[in-house]
Amino acid sequence: MIPKRILTLHLKKQWFEEIKSGVKAFEYRAASEYWRKRLVGREYDEIHLMLGYPSGNDADRIIRRKFNGVFPAVLNNHPEFGNGDVPVYAIDVSVKIKS
Repeated sequence: MIPKRILTLHLKKQWFEEIKSGVKAFEYRAASEYWRKRLVGREYDEIHLMLGYPSGNDADRIIRRKFNGVFPAVLNNHPEFGNGDVPVYAIDVSVKIKS
């Protein structure tokens, strides 16, 4: 059996709750070399969005989503990235995994 390719992202409570409720469809990461290596040209089966750093059996703090692609984007005056236009990677976290 081939293991699943999982992209794990750790989030602050605000962003975790917005994704969980369906308000937020994209998670953003700075367009840095660190994230380029992990996102550009890579394929994953699932995204695991973690509220902080939960223990492995704390399912309430883990959201599982289908990997649906990464897109270059620009955010303007986002509180996490500062003022002005900031290049980011937009990770689609909108597609729920059917249980």
